[in-house]
Amino acid sequence: MAKEVSMCTQLQQWSPVKETAGTPSVPPQVGYCFHSPKKHPWRPIMGYEEIEVTPMPSQPITNTMVDPCYTPAGMAAEPLRFPNLVTGFDRSPEHAARAALYTRYTQHEWNQNSINNYNESDAKRNYSERVRNDIMRMLRETDEIGTQGQRDSGRRIGERITDTTFWRNEVSIEMERLVATCEKLNETRRQLERAIAGIEGPLHIVQECLYHREKRQGVEQVHDAVEQSLLKEVAVLRECQDKFRNMLEKVRQQAKNCRATQHELETDMRNKEYALGIDSMCHQLNNFSKGLQLYAGIERYDPTVCDTARWAAASAATLQRSQSERAKAVQMLSDSENLINVSATQIWDQWSNTNSAFTRRIAETIEIKNKLQLHLHKIQQEIFEVEKTLELLNKAIEDKLQPMKVAHTRLQARTNRPHLEKCRDDAQNRLVREVCELQDTMERLRTRLAAAEGAHQSLLATRAGLEAALRGKANALFIDRDQCMALRRGYPVTAAIKS
Repeated sequence: MAKEVSMCTQLQQWSPVKETAGTPSVPPQVGYCFHSPKKHPWRPIMGYEEIEVTPMPSQPITNTMVDPCYTPAGMAAEPLRFPNLVTGFDRSPEHAARAALYTRYTQHEWNQNSINNYNESDAKRNYSERVRNDIMRMLRETDEIGTQGQRDSGRRIGERITDTTFWRNEVSIEMERLVATCEKLNETRRQLERAIAGIEGPLHIVQECLYHREKRQGVEQVHDAVEQSLLKEVAVLRECQDKFRNMLEKVRQQAKNCRATQHELETDMRNKEYALGIDSMCHQLNNFSKGLQLYAGIERYDPTVCDTARWAAASAATLQRSQSERAKAVQMLSDSENLINVSATQIWDQWSNTNSAFTRRIAETIEIKNKLQLHLHKIQQEIFEVEKTLELLNKAIEDKLQPMKVAHTRLQARTNRPHLEKCRDDAQNRLVREVCELQDTMERLRTRLAAAEGAHQSLLATRAGLEAALRGKANALFIDRDQCMALRRGYPVTAAIKS
């Protein structure tokens, strides 16, 4: 009967259905539409819905159901008819009798059929027992394979965690060292910037000294050792400033490279931390963990981008790049420190040499000024003596006028003698000789007076020259000692560069 129902079901399933006006073309939906909750890269979203299906007739199809009224609605084929001896005898007695003779079996066949059933039962039972034993063995093997696979996977994940932790620690240590080096680079950069700004002060002072020395007067505008030292100091300061600028540019570029390498290390460390979290979670999973799910087809999805060797090589390459940049940074730090120390020493030496040149020049100027003052004092004394001599000469010339007047008066009076009394006697000769002597004396006094006046004018010119030289020396001394050295003594050159 079950077989007949199955056949009817097959016929109902595969037979063409006559559609009626009242039958819908699409089965009506009786439930909600369901789909998979999460989309996976290896499996699309799937779903299903519940619909209403028209059931088959519940009456079994038998030989009595030959009337078309028992045919289910919509069936295009006639129902099956199974002949038997009862119903077939009425329609065809000959055929029914012949069929009844043919369907009878002998006793031997009946016994043989029983033996065959026994043998087949034993064979099937033995086969089933073998299959069952094989299944039990397979169950034990699969259970062992599953347990061993899970254990081996856990061990491999543990090894992976160990490797990742090792590289994570290496990256962390290297990043700490690189961060410390970057901090030193930033400090060196700030120190170089301060050194460049600090050179501006000494350079301004040196230029001010040169500008002040341009105010010297006359012969004091000499290209002396002080000016040469000042010009050399300007060249040294500018050269050191250019070196600092070049080193500052290199330090900035190296700081950028170190920052890029630090970003790579941070990214690598962050990825390793994330991978460690995932692997640690996977390592702790077991058959009794919560949230376990099946993901169909995930074993065919390969999200990996490299193998273990390339992964380790990439981590080692990142560390090697960081170590290389750190070594360059350390070398640059050493070069910067050496440059600052050497430049500071060079600037200080030149500053000291210039100060020494100023000191020597000031000492020379003071010595020359003292000598000029001594000579001026002597000239003043000589001028005073010459003026006294001029006064004496003038007085002497004036004193000779009275005797000259007396002699001239006597001669004039003797010219009034009468006739023969006008003789050239000894008195006349003496008077004439006296007048001549007085005239000669006065002429010589006037000559000496002119020479003394010339000497006096020369002494006055010399005094004026000495006074001008003293004013120039005093001005130069004021510029070098009071202006230039006052600026230079009050400025800490080494502190401005090494601060």
